[in-house]
Amino acid sequence: MVVGELAHERDLIIIGGGPGGYNAAIRASQLGMKVTLIEKDQLGGVCLNYGCIPSKVLTYGAEKYVTSHDDAELGIERKGIHFNIETLLTYKIKTIANLREGVTSLIKANKIELLHGSAFFLSEERIGVENGDQFEVFRFKHAIIAAGCSTKQPEGIIIDNNRIFDSRSITNINIVPEKLVVYGHDYIALEMAMAYNAFGSEVMIILKHDEFDFDSSINRELKRLLKKYRIQIMRSTKINEAYAEEEKVSIILQNKTGIEKISASHLFISNLETPNSNHLGITRIGVETTKEGFIRVNDQCRTSISNIFAVGDITEGPNLAVKAIKQGKTAAEIIAGIPAEADFRFLPIVVHTRPPIASVGLTEEEAISQGYSIDIGQFPLSSNGFSAIIGKKEGFIKLIFDKENQMLIGMHIIGDGAIELISSGILSLEMASRDEDLLFPTYPHPSMNEGILEAVEAIKNQAIHLSPKFKKGIQV
Repeated sequence: MVVGELAHERDLIIIGGGPGGYNAAIRASQLGMKVTLIEKDQLGGVCLNYGCIPSKVLTYGAEKYVTSHDDAELGIERKGIHFNIETLLTYKIKTIANLREGVTSLIKANKIELLHGSAFFLSEERIGVENGDQFEVFRFKHAIIAAGCSTKQPEGIIIDNNRIFDSRSITNINIVPEKLVVYGHDYIALEMAMAYNAFGSEVMIILKHDEFDFDSSINRELKRLLKKYRIQIMRSTKINEAYAEEEKVSIILQNKTGIEKISASHLFISNLETPNSNHLGITRIGVETTKEGFIRVNDQCRTSISNIFAVGDITEGPNLAVKAIKQGKTAAEIIAGIPAEADFRFLPIVVHTRPPIASVGLTEEEAISQGYSIDIGQFPLSSNGFSAIIGKKEGFIKLIFDKENQMLIGMHIIGDGAIELISSGILSLEMASRDEDLLFPTYPHPSMNEGILEAVEAIKNQAIHLSPKFKKGIQV
């Protein structure tokens, strides 16, 4: 087919059916647009098929397995508890399939045209779509790029998905590794380390840096928990080389003390993503990117070409589904003429560990480095009544306030319910809440929510369930 010979006319074309793409498509359809969604693999993208959902099945399975041993005190007697990872993987596959089917049904219900194939830009208003021997050209008024990222091979390491895994394949291991080495400092590294530790693996975490990217109080608690779970951790260490052998993985490490060789049954490499921008033809038409290939967008998700938008992992910033979803909806609304913006000042970070971690806003260190004079209120969940009932007393709630105007600037939680509780922090930050706004409402009792109230009260020496020596808030 000669390019330009025939072009199908479309209002909005979206490249990629992951969280950003399909949310954009459905929102655009709700707003009355005729939408064409192009996906070369499977709807749901990496998040549904390889990332968020599969990993959370494993973390949920790990949590259920660990807590099943603690039910005897509640009168629930179990004998001979056994974990079968193949059964869990079957559940994972079923869950993914059900969720994907749900997305497919929503696409159909919203009368969105779904095309399968690889898309690339021919000009600022035309896209080519290739699917096997078939090739078609589409002329569009607007386009949204939601093509996501792929994992890349790290230098000196060959990922074979048999003994050496990346974030797309780590949830496919059909045995419990005897010894798993985890290389990375992001949320997925921590989640997989704790999940496989719960299943019975000997686990070692290797960090390039000294700490994880959390508030210092969270990092101190993590250090204690990792020691409790007997998860080894090597800090300021780099893997120079790793190679799979018949029965093991050999790993060459470099740290402050020199070169060291260790071995493990399996190795997981996390935090290696590269944008899927090379084959889209975007540089040819002038879409501005970073040197790594991530697309630059403004707060309306508009690229350097006004009728082309980009959302999700292919744009700058953290690779999080929540970011992609917000950007997808924002782009659709802007195209429809509705004022909107994607503002990620208060983007939550959540980790499904044991116990879970959730953070939003500034850490203590960030607040100090930015010149804030701060008040800190921290309440241990060991002093919370509901945590005593459910037997999950580990962790705390930490709030950071600007001392000058008593405005909340950060919330950091590690403990049971952290991921649900962080929504209170997000809303409070978005509404520029002061300490009095958090002190005034009534909180359900008994519940973990009361920990938020008592963390604020701790600053004012008013926390009822703290010993006097712990009541005084921290001022910096």
